[in-house]
Amino acid sequence: MRCNETRTTTTQGTSVILPVFLWRIPAGFPSPAEDYTAGPINLNEHLIHHPNATFLLRVSGHSMQGAGIFDGDEILVDRAIPPSDGRIVVAYANSKLTVKRLRLRKDRPPVLLPENPEFPAMELREGEECQIWGVVTRVLHQV
Repeated sequence: MRCNETRTTTTQGTSVILPVFLWRIPAGFPSPAEDYTAGPINLNEHLIHHPNATFLLRVSGHSMQGAGIFDGDEILVDRAIPPSDGRIVVAYANSKLTVKRLRLRKDRPPVLLPENPEFPAMELREGEECQIWGVVTRVLHQV
């Protein structure tokens, strides 16, 4: 199997450039590998669209497991993306930082929903403070 050599460059921090293969790998039955690559990919450019507005957080707890976010996972959060209905957000609500799905409702305060039925929704009442810190764009976890 041929691929481009992995290169490491240094800019502000360390940037790793990895090879990208031209074919998609099936998750079912194996198929013969092809010897083609699309060239290197810079993970910083691929994963982070707004570098000055993006940060990484480590998740604690199980309330978002239905969305594929597990205890110990790292999430990329982008503050440049406007929060909208249905997006997973990092919010500061009721003096706590949390990651939940944002549900906007007409003529009512928003709700922060867990993705695990064992956890209650965070219904925000009139006058309660809720600040959206950013929108979750990626989940990083070990396999």
